[in-house]
Amino acid sequence: MELEDVQGLEALYHANRADLLRFLIARTGDASEADDILQDVWIKVRAPTGRPIANGRAYLYRIAHNLVIDRLRERQRRMRRERRWTDERTGHTDVVAEAADPANSAEDEMLAREEVALLASALATLPDGARRAFELHKLNGLSHAEVAQHMGISKSGVEKHMAVAMKYLRRALLD
Repeated sequence: MELEDVQGLEALYHANRADLLRFLIARTGDASEADDILQDVWIKVRAPTGRPIANGRAYLYRIAHNLVIDRLRERQRRMRRERRWTDERTGHTDVVAEAADPANSAEDEMLAREEVALLASALATLPDGARRAFELHKLNGLSHAEVAQHMGISKSGVEKHMAVAMKYLRRALLD
């Protein structure tokens, strides 16, 4: 990045400083933390990137957003580290974590059932050879060589059928 680009970005920073601060306060909920992050944005603006910047304002907001995320991740890491340290020192475990119900939520169960129904429907529409190879390998647990022997085809034929089946199923899940 050339000197004039850095100066242009600095001018853009100063012109948008108040808006950036409001943006950061809205993201962090803490004016003092937002001000600290804004100072970090200023430091990044002053450091040349060596790359041209197409949209300076968007670049400033992206820097600010990334710094908020970095701080959040660091806070979470610190909390986990401190919790582990405290648990090791006191010999206690997190009672709340142990009391949590390990079962899936109703929404998770519903989504899983929908996915199973979608896959079953996609399996039914597979070409016959691909469906048989998939069922024998994935559902019955046979190796490719065993599927080839069972179907009376070569191992590479099984691999081609499996590729077709996986392509169909992947497309069904993505759609």
